[in-house]
Amino acid sequence: MEKYMPFIWIGFAIVMAICEAATTQLVSIWFVVGAVAAAVTTIFTPNIFIQLIVFLAFSAAALLITRPIAKRLKNKTNTVGTNADRLIGKTGVVISEIKSNLDVGQVKVMGQKWSAKSDYAPIAENTKVTVLAIEGVKLIVKPEIKED
Repeated sequence: MEKYMPFIWIGFAIVMAICEAATTQLVSIWFVVGAVAAAVTTIFTPNIFIQLIVFLAFSAAALLITRPIAKRLKNKTNTVGTNADRLIGKTGVVISEIKSNLDVGQVKVMGQKWSAKSDYAPIAENTKVTVLAIEGVKLIVKPEIKED
């Protein structure tokens, strides 16, 4: 069994690399590093317990090193803005009443008519609203607070 351990560890590393390649997330790359380190350890000792400790230590170290880097890179994903994004925060007028928070009405913002929903429903016709967000092709709006 001892003479086959390098092949077992390399085989495990290959299986984990295939699993990693089949996903879009970091799932098993740490085990690839650990398995390769354990395979190298077989050169120095036939003790499977030591190989297992090396596997676990290198896998944990790879996780601790790569996870913060991966999180930083994930947060820098490129989002493509649209021209509609400029409507967020703008003021519009309800031109077709939004009767409930499940109902869709219409608003006019910057001269354009949009379907709109509200978490603050109902919103009557001719009420000034502020655009909070865009979900698909619908604006999410709330009534403007009237200041005296």
